[in-house]
Amino acid sequence: QAQLVESGGGSVQAGGSLRLSCAASADAFSLRCMAWFRQAPGKDREGVAAHYRYGGYTYYADSVKGRFTISRDNAKNTVYLQMDTLKPEDTAMYYCAAGPCDKDYASALGTYYYNVWGQGTQVTVSS
Repeated sequence: QAQLVESGGGSVQAGGSLRLSCAASADAFSLRCMAWFRQAPGKDREGVAAHYRYGGYTYYADSVKGRFTISRDNAKNTVYLQMDTLKPEDTAMYYCAAGPCDKDYASALGTYYYNVWGQGTQVTVSS
């Protein structure tokens, strides 16, 4: 059964950094896309960053471009999200996801093509 387990969330002051990790089962890690989504209270879940395994394409939401970096360690079946220069508006529950997305921005950062989800890890950024 495909599984994803996130870790690395926590509380940090604005301007700080965190690195989230997503440990994936072999089934999940074999899917075309791995991504990070986030959901703040009262808001829809939004795509933050995605990695398309064939060619290593990466996609980022405009709100995090230049501050967040998604990476993939094939030896460890793990995907990371390095978050730098954090802002209070980055506060949310962050979810790792895997699925057969297409190689385009809308598909990679939309929830439709993701069928494996982790339980989430909370990130809180204080001003």
